[in-house]
Order: sequence, then C-alpha cells, then structure tokens
Amino acid sequence: MEPEFAVAWETHPWDREPDHAVSRRQQLSARGPYQAALPVAVAESKLQVDGALQAEAEDAVREITRFDAEVTAIAERRAAREGDDAATELAPLASVLLRTESASSSEIEGVTAGARTLAMAAIDAKAGPNAQLVTANVTAMRRAVALADNISIDTILAAHQALLDQHAHAAPGRLRDQQVWIGSNALSPHTASFVPPHQSRVPAALDDLIAFVHRVDLPVLVQVAIAHAQFETIHPFNDGNGRIGRTLVHAMLRRSGVTRTLTVPVSAGLLTDTSAYFHALTDYREGYVEAIIRQFINASFRAIGNGRILVDDLEQVYEDWSEKLPARRGSAARRLLPHLLNQPAVNVAYIVAVTGVALSAAQRAVEQLEDAEIITRTNGNQRNRVWIAQDVIDALDVFAERVGRRGH
Repeated sequence: MEPEFAVAWETHPWDREPDHAVSRRQQLSARGPYQAALPVAVAESKLQVDGALQAEAEDAVREITRFDAEVTAIAERRAAREGDDAATELAPLASVLLRTESASSSEIEGVTAGARTLAMAAIDAKAGPNAQLVTANVTAMRRAVALADNISIDTILAAHQALLDQHAHAAPGRLRDQQVWIGSNALSPHTASFVPPHQSRVPAALDDLIAFVHRVDLPVLVQVAIAHAQFETIHPFNDGNGRIGRTLVHAMLRRSGVTRTLTVPVSAGLLTDTSAYFHALTDYREGYVEAIIRQFINASFRAIGNGRILVDDLEQVYEDWSEKLPARRGSAARRLLPHLLNQPAVNVAYIVAVTGVALSAAQRAVEQLEDAEIITRTNGNQRNRVWIAQDVIDALDVFAERVGRRGH
C-alpha cells in the first residue's frame, strides 16, 4: 500500500530551556526551531486495504462477537439454573475481563499492579499509586463504553478526567496546551523519537478523527486500528494518551455492535509483543497502515484465546465453590459467590453493600465461606479485616503470565 497516511512536518520556534542542569552539548541540542508532526486528515480518506488482510480482520470481528455471546450465555444459563443468586450481576465475568483489560492497557505504559493488589484497591485497602491508576483506568474504560453511542471529544475528555482526576500535571479532562514529545530521555522535541502536532492543531485533528470514527463504510477492526493509531499520533493530552486511546477501541467495538456486554482484553493481546505494537504505530506515522491493522487482528485472536481460558478457569472455580458451600440457596454466602469472581477481596462492609443483608448476616456469610475454604483472612486486625478468594487471584495471575503481564 502507498504511504497515504504519512504525517507531514512543520517548524515551530522553541524558547524553553531544559528544566534541570545539563551538559553544554545537551543544552545546544535543545535550542532553535523544531519540527512537529502534521497528521493527515482521515475523515474522508479513501482507504484501500489488501483483501486478504481485510478478510482476516473480519474473521477477528466474528470471533470477538462469538466470544461476547459465549460469556453472556454462561451468565444466562447460570441465572436460569440458580435464580437470583447468579443474577445479582448479569455477567461478573464481564467485569473481570474489563479489569484485566485495564490492567494490561496500563502495563503497556509501565503502570503495573497484580490481581491481589487491584482487588484490595477496589475496596480501598491500602492501595498504592499504581493500583490507584489501574483502578482509575477501569472507571475510564467503563465511562467510555457507557458513552459509546455518542463518541465525541466530550466522551474522550470524560474518560481522561476519570483516568487522571487526581493528577494535576495531566490536566485531567482538558486537551493539552503545550508541546509534548515521545522519548523518555529527550530533553526537548529536538531529540525526541516522535513529536506530535503543535497544541494549536489538536482540536481540529480530533474533530477530523471523530468524523472518521462515525463512518459506516469501513470494516470495523480496520477502522478501529486506524482510529487508535491516529489518536496516538495526535496525542491530545499531557499524559494518559495510550490508555485513553485504548478505551476508544472498546467504545468503537461497542458502538458498532461487535460487543454487547464484554470488554475483550485486546490490550492483553497487544502486551504480548509491545515492541511490535510500538513499531506498528511508527509505521502508521510513516504512512503504512497494514502493520497496525495486523497488530489488532493478532491481538484480538490472542485476547480471545486467553480470555476463553480465563472464563473456563473462573467457571470451574465457581462450580467448585458451589459444591463446597453448604449454605442454603438465597443465603448471603450463596449470593456473594458471583460477586467474588468480580471482586476477590472483600470486607464486611462490601458484603453488606452488594448483598443488602444486615451486618450480622454478612458476618455469618464470612464464617460460612471461611469454613468452606473459599475465602481466607489477610490480616488479624479485627477492625479492618479483609478476606481474599485466592482461587480467583490464582486464575487472574495465570492469565497475566500467559499474556506477559507482571505485577505483585
């Protein structure tokens, strides 16, 4: 394919000095005009994709839709079999997959938190900064998907606000008003690996991207891959661009009807080979779209394969729990089981909140679940006691190992 999407370049003055002591050579390299990218308009682009690649993309979309339907059917069968016990959430598995996707998307940016840490963070149990960021990414992704019917700049700003609300340097919920660049060791845009467009270009570039997102004449996964790469090229925020760019992926999949209930862990697929993913973004900026499309195809198939194993593992955990727990149907302990799949760290306050039972019934549920060895206490502090469903943590850790995600 011809490099029709290649960025152009424009020169801008630079009058900022490095913000810390540097050598004379470094100081000289950070002076004078610099070049920033000028992204090509994509809203009305005549995209030509190799037929074989397009067929693979359509195969991946069909597989995503099938996986979404499979998980929904699991929840519906359980609800039909067990009544309200399993219907407390239509699909706790969907929540699990969303959290794993958020963790993988964060790790691509070097923000790592393991399953146990995230579970503890969800009930505010001494969450560290990385766990807080991943938890915020869960909120951002939920917000983006909830607004998928009306993807707009406001939608993107709302997701960014949710992601980085406590981080003033990122200007949460606002487009950047300064030049940014990519390359952690670069003191200025002069030596950066990529310089996104000047801040004055960002609003118009995003308007063009939103128009592209709303096109209905393109294969879905091809459109998603290009929209994501264009978003990363625009780099509209001071921080959080990668994570917000991947929430856009899921909003588009939901808007197109490819997914109905799931957030398929596509970032987990990308995380398996982040070097290839970043190289594909570079290829896109040089005008070649095939690499980023192929990355999303491969990531989708990897995500579904790993996601199916995780769903099977969690379903087996649930079945084992159901056999081990002697409590009657309708009891607080039984009603808590599906919630434990989604939230494997609990305290009594959480149990009261999700089951609606009295404090005494919640405490009884804890005793029954402990006796059945479904949960174990994490500390001896009577006042702030937390219990962990280790079977779920183990399944999530094995998932992380399969996709190359780390964390403790």
